[in-house]
Amino acid sequence: MPEAAPLLRRSVRHKLLAIALIPVLVILPLFLGVTLYQWSHKLDRLLLVKVNSDLTVARQYLGRILDTTGERIEMLARSEEFARTTDPGALLETYRDRLGLDYLYLAAPDGRIVASSPEDAHPVPPRNPAPAQGAWNTLEVFDRDQLYAIAPALAVRAEMERPGSAAASRSSIETRGIVAQSIVAAKLPGEDAAASMVGGILLNRNLSVVDSINALIYRSDSLPEGSHGTTSLFLDDLRIATNVTVPGGARALGTRASTAVRDRVIGQGQVWLDRAQVLDDWYVSAYAPLRDGAGRPVGMIYVGILEHPFAAAKRRTVGWVLIGFLSVALVTVPLFLRWARSIFRPLERIGATFEKVGAGDLAARTGISRGDDEIAELALALDGVLAQLQDHDRQMRAWNDELNQKVEDRTAALRRAAQELEAATYQLVQSEKLAALGEISAGIAHEINNPLAVIQGNLDVLREVLGDAATPADTELRLIDDQIRRISLIVTQLLDFARADQAGEDHPATDLAQAVAECVPLVGHMLARSSVSLRQDIRSDRPVRISRIAVQQVLVNLIVNAVHAMPKGGEIRIAGQDEDRAGAAGVLLEVADDGEGIPAAILKNLFEPFVTSRAGSGGTGLGLSICRRLIERQGGTIAVSSDNGGSTFRIWLPAA
Repeated sequence: MPEAAPLLRRSVRHKLLAIALIPVLVILPLFLGVTLYQWSHKLDRLLLVKVNSDLTVARQYLGRILDTTGERIEMLARSEEFARTTDPGALLETYRDRLGLDYLYLAAPDGRIVASSPEDAHPVPPRNPAPAQGAWNTLEVFDRDQLYAIAPALAVRAEMERPGSAAASRSSIETRGIVAQSIVAAKLPGEDAAASMVGGILLNRNLSVVDSINALIYRSDSLPEGSHGTTSLFLDDLRIATNVTVPGGARALGTRASTAVRDRVIGQGQVWLDRAQVLDDWYVSAYAPLRDGAGRPVGMIYVGILEHPFAAAKRRTVGWVLIGFLSVALVTVPLFLRWARSIFRPLERIGATFEKVGAGDLAARTGISRGDDEIAELALALDGVLAQLQDHDRQMRAWNDELNQKVEDRTAALRRAAQELEAATYQLVQSEKLAALGEISAGIAHEINNPLAVIQGNLDVLREVLGDAATPADTELRLIDDQIRRISLIVTQLLDFARADQAGEDHPATDLAQAVAECVPLVGHMLARSSVSLRQDIRSDRPVRISRIAVQQVLVNLIVNAVHAMPKGGEIRIAGQDEDRAGAAGVLLEVADDGEGIPAAILKNLFEPFVTSRAGSGGTGLGLSICRRLIERQGGTIAVSSDNGGSTFRIWLPAA
């Protein structure tokens, strides 16, 4: 113990020093680091959101140029001035300058150039015909011959030196050009013959487009001092129009985008939204593909913000935060150490006392007799607690013996309760079985009533119509046979339900139109007596996955219910049409009536057993429950909607 006390004192001292210094030297730096990291990450995300928004504006502006060009050409093609002109070439020359186009021509349906501006242009006719309404606005890539045929100056303007690339097969001089072209339908002046009016703007070296976009999205004072935004148009990965400059101030026409950007945007047709190197500087960049009329990526549109000023601002912010932290630490750490010394000694004695108590010596005490501060008062309180602890320890030992006896008694009681619960569970299972048998038996009685009523009705007809002659009663006799088979099937279904696995048709298939037609004779006498008409409109020839008898059973139930809902007469409508749900083919069957409707109080539970709106007129409330079981067994659904104007049952059955 003499050697343990110094170790304990050092341990308490070190722990107290750690408690005092960790918040300043560990937690605060960690918090500042996480905060600065999150701030830096959020700033980077905001910059990406900014350039993504700028890219959207740039793409919309470029699209607006196309749309505006197409609209103006269409207005010219449909104008009275064009229709009455005797010199279409001069008119096209006037409007080409007015609309800011590089070329404008009129082509006959056979490809003949009727008039053009420039006058000597021999453009290749467009591969796409003019639409009947509006304009066909696309970006197209013209080779040198096509540009030269329009105007030699365009071919010269499109040429620019291509720096070395991985594609060794390409020429070092790029001669192609991207043209924003619009095609509209027109009439030949003085004739009624159809023609196409085509106009376009060469984007190569078209600095006004990129400058307008850049001025729109990067207005003055919209970015921090030192930063600036840039905009470029690319043919493939070659800059053909840009406000990016090289040392000396010249525009960086003919320079290339990075390989990673080209592979993502041109190769994969995706948008690039990340840092990217533009010449010698890093920019927060956004690139999007430019597609021709066939949807192929032929170039890119780019916007970006110089990253260096933002990175420098982040470094300055981190530096000021570090300086502030170090200043706070230099002031607070010595103060914390001084406060800690006044706590060391009393805490060491308290720690030694706890060590003795932990070893089992409940008679240990701190030995402090006067409470000069909170720590000394804590030591005095600890001595009092230890005295009480000794007394409680004696009581706990006595209570422990008593508790062990109570646990044994309760365990025996729980064992008896478990046995009683097992017996009660068995009785509950038997009760549920009896309840299920009661529902099934009532369902059988309900389902037997309808076939027997039909049999009885047809026997009455047989007696009244046939007399001694049996030949005219062939149809009624066949119906009697069908109903007898139906009764047999119902009994069979009851037996199947009683077993664990229900038997039935593995692959039933029923012609819905035929099944509906066969139901009409079954309920004809009820319709006649009730002044209710039945109209059919089955527009599906798909066989459905349900047995014919089951379909008849469902329809007879719904028709009988509809007749009861229309005591003053009305119309029952049965309609069917193909309907696919969740990728599965099927048929939607609707049965609607003009009756009084179903009360809202029972509508939501209508398909539950013993729920009926005819409780006072012989209804058992089992018909719709059985109908739902028959339909859902085959993967179908049944739903109902009702108001004062009648009810509609919608049955969806999967195709066989």
